[in-house]
Amino acid sequence: MIGKLNHVAIAVPDLSMAIKLYEGTLGAIVGEPQDEPNHGVTVVFINLPNTKIELLHPLGSNSPIEKFLEKNPAGGIHHVCYEVADIISAREKLISNGAHILGNGEPKIGAHGNPVLFLHPKDFNGCLIELEEIKGDH
Repeated sequence: MIGKLNHVAIAVPDLSMAIKLYEGTLGAIVGEPQDEPNHGVTVVFINLPNTKIELLHPLGSNSPIEKFLEKNPAGGIHHVCYEVADIISAREKLISNGAHILGNGEPKIGAHGNPVLFLHPKDFNGCLIELEEIKGDH
């Protein structure tokens, strides 16, 4: 069901410092910050030859990233995102296998403009998983 690793998301307490770290120290090409108010985050994508890194920073007072950073003040890996061809059929298969979908179970539009769902970490060895629908070759 799952396809390629789309990205690894890292929550960061200081977005400017994280950008400098990836650009300066690691020599990565870093995208522009984009606010995602529906998800309560500001994201920055770092494109790598085989995947992406997504830097996450809280946006607004109800950001889920704020809660994560309270528990992990230095930041850390927040989730991994896998690609799926059809998010609705993936959701139905996961539910039939006993997995828990976060939120109301309906896909939201993610930072790439594609439908996404999040799977509860308790079902996946403590790892928060995002599924992103990717149509065709990208």
